[in-house]
Amino acid sequence: MIEESLPPFPHDDVRRVCVVAAHPDDETLGVSGLLQRLHARGAEIRLIVATDGEGAFPGSSAGERRALGARRRVELLEALRCQGLGDVEPVWAGLPDSALADHETELTGLVRDLAADSELCLAPWPDDPHPDHRVAGRAAFRAAPLGAHRWSYPIWLWHLGTPDDPGTPWARATRFRLDDGSAAVKAKAIQAFPSQLEPGPRGEEPILTPEILERFTLGREILFHEPRSASTPVSRFETLYHAPDPWAMDSWYERRKRTIALAALPSERYGVAVEPACGTGALTVELAARCDRVHASDPVPAALAAARDRAAHLSTVDFTAGALPGDLRGPADLVVLSEILYYLGEPELTATLDRAVEELRPGGQVLAVHWRPQAPDAPHHGHEVHERLRTHPGLRALVEHREDDFLVDVLTRR
Repeated sequence: MIEESLPPFPHDDVRRVCVVAAHPDDETLGVSGLLQRLHARGAEIRLIVATDGEGAFPGSSAGERRALGARRRVELLEALRCQGLGDVEPVWAGLPDSALADHETELTGLVRDLAADSELCLAPWPDDPHPDHRVAGRAAFRAAPLGAHRWSYPIWLWHLGTPDDPGTPWARATRFRLDDGSAAVKAKAIQAFPSQLEPGPRGEEPILTPEILERFTLGREILFHEPRSASTPVSRFETLYHAPDPWAMDSWYERRKRTIALAALPSERYGVAVEPACGTGALTVELAARCDRVHASDPVPAALAAARDRAAHLSTVDFTAGALPGDLRGPADLVVLSEILYYLGEPELTATLDRAVEELRPGGQVLAVHWRPQAPDAPHHGHEVHERLRTHPGLRALVEHREDDFLVDVLTRR
């Protein structure tokens, strides 16, 4: 089964978490175990509940709907208490159940206000079969702040959808495993929603039948990464450069990564190297020892100032302000793409790869170096952009290096 081979959820040490639920109980069904872990490790959890779930039984009268909505609020508070999350005070948006699509803008604004400093945003899968879940997911991830990790949890995929459909994003899925204790707590918390476990007011089948509940008591929770689609804005990097060395370029990890990347270059010497997104210039300075000339650029003024200071003793290096793809200019014997490609949206990524090939002289090379885990603001993973390089029709692979934390590829122009 594909779920058994999924990687573990990578962000259980964050401090501020925003959770969005379309209805009371979504968060318990989808991510109870994860929330228990985060809370136990000291995370502040903000829970936004879009609707009261009053429309669970469509044939109900207006009075029955109001009563059910009030009951479900009480049930959620009890479920939180069962999970040890009694200090989490839900924010009740009170938007209409089964009509959330008419209030997506309102929900987006609410999440934006409450999630402004969150490090992790959890919300229903935006492609979940239930329309309210789709709206809640879209609103949450549209409003999630820059710098926050974004993960969705499916609910009705398992029963109203088709998990083996090609559209199910297993390539960006992860698994959170519950230990016996947290699994028992989750099961108890689910029982705190009797309105969903009992027949409806006219004898309707329960919303959560035993067959449905079986899915949520397997001891694991599945989450899908929800990357941004647009390129990470320059303003995000400008914020990071309020620190003098935001990337810890003098750390052993960074120094070793640069050493390996430069060792992967098959030629001893290069003519002109072009390095967009040079940051503080740590790699630039080392490239200068192998190149007759290095043209480096970055869109962040603070980064350029630091890079110029670092390379002040080198007459063969020049720095300019510039961003991808438009400011990648050759002709070059070597194009260096280090920790930048995954920050580009699809149009910019395609244009940058094409531009890099166009600016290479015949026989010129591309050196690509990227962190392997998912960067929170990045539309792509490192492995994705390296695969795009290796399959580009204008490039042929020369050197490949793989580690758990980073990837290095050297390719030559065909």
